[in-house]
Parts: sequence; C-alpha cells; structure tokens
Amino acid sequence: MYKFYNNNALGLFENDCAIRSISLATGNSWDDTYQYLSNKARLKGTMLDDRDFILDFLDERYERVPTYNLSVGEVSAKYNDNVILITMTGHIVCSKYGVIYDSFDCRERQAEYCWIVK
Repeated sequence: MYKFYNNNALGLFENDCAIRSISLATGNSWDDTYQYLSNKARLKGTMLDDRDFILDFLDERYERVPTYNLSVGEVSAKYNDNVILITMTGHIVCSKYGVIYDSFDCRERQAEYCWIVK
C-alpha cells in the first residue's frame, strides 16, 4: 500500500528523501533529522545526501536485510510487521507496517537495500 507523505518543514518538494524517510522511521521531526544528519555528514566531510554516507549511517544503526531482487512494494509487504527503510537507485523510502510513505508511488521500483528500524 502507498500513502502520500511529505513532511518537509516548508511543504516543499526537495531532494530530501533521506531526511523525510529517516525522520518518519525514527519518529523525529524533519528539522531535527536534517540537523542531525547535517552534523554527522559535516564530521565526515561530506554532504548529507551522499549515497555512501547514507548507507554507512544506516548500517551503523540498523540491521540490513536482503531484498532478493524484489520491488519496493514486495519488500514492504515482506516486512509488514516492521518499520523499514528501503533504498533504490537515487532514492530512499520508509515503509511502516506494510505502508510506503513517500511523495510519489515507488512500489514498482527495484529495491536495493533494506534496514529494519523497528
């Protein structure tokens, strides 16, 4: 299932999928998540939307589980008892208990990696 979701602090559609998805998965505000990720990225000398930074950030905190060449929708359905973060080419999304929350419907896209947050 998909539900439209955009918690951008100003309601804008920006390249902020990492902030949106991580804030939803952790229950923190968009602003707090932006500040936290920005500070962590600054300490590593990179940008907060850098792919490798996000992958390392998630690996340090959560269990990565295999996606077995499934679509984002299939991964969401498989882990429907969990809050998960799913990456795909150029994007990251949060799925909470089988519902994908995002600013567009990405269920058909190929999942890359998945982390169980809760």
